[in-house]
Amino acid sequence: MKNRLFLGLILTLLLPTLSLAANVGLKDVINALELPFKGDAPGQVRDVRADFFQESRIAALDRSQRGRGTVMFLFEPGDSRRAPVAMFNWQYQEPNEQEIVSDGRTMWVYLPESRQVIESDLTLVNRGGTVNPVTFLSGLGNLSRDFSIMYAIPNTDSKGNYILDLRPKQSTQLIRNLQIVVDRDAAQEQANPKGRILFPILSTIVTDPNDNQTTIEFSNVRVNRGLSRADFRFMQPPGVEVVKPEPGTNMGF
Repeated sequence: MKNRLFLGLILTLLLPTLSLAANVGLKDVINALELPFKGDAPGQVRDVRADFFQESRIAALDRSQRGRGTVMFLFEPGDSRRAPVAMFNWQYQEPNEQEIVSDGRTMWVYLPESRQVIESDLTLVNRGGTVNPVTFLSGLGNLSRDFSIMYAIPNTDSKGNYILDLRPKQSTQLIRNLQIVVDRDAAQEQANPKGRILFPILSTIVTDPNDNQTTIEFSNVRVNRGLSRADFRFMQPPGVEVVKPEPGTNMGF
């Protein structure tokens, strides 16, 4: 009898959580991913600071490389006259020091060991309609425009966060599919809004047509701490060679 009472108590405590999760549908999860980056969203994400862990796997060589560091994002919403702007600043401490910085128009990949900086014009890339792991940040507010979005299999991780599978609507040599793990709390906010501001992306996995994968996991995330454009300007050290690749080539990730 005591065991039955104990089991009944546990089920009673779990019922509100199970009921809440049951009210979350695919539309809620997609909205949780897109709405914080729309210009008119009440819970708009303007800037983000976070730590990150990255693992890149080269399928042909069956070899992986791990890295970690800190990242900052700044999102400026667009309007009828201009597209949204996404700026980022990735600072790698492992496996080697590296900086990847963008002000929304230009991206710099700085390799201190080689004394080189790779400078790419993102406006040319965007004009070509290319969907890639870098420029998709600018479209976070409207991913449904560029991707077909469905649940991945399985559709949740071990903690109950939601996993979406995104497939580019236009063929690209850089992305076969993109998986995004969406914070379950952010998704439940869409089904039962409370007005909190959450960065919804816990991790991403980019797979290219050759089965190479890049996984990025975010932690220690801080939202809307007042970052400015000055945090996304690359200051070129003296004596560093500037390399400008042809548009459409891999830009550093």
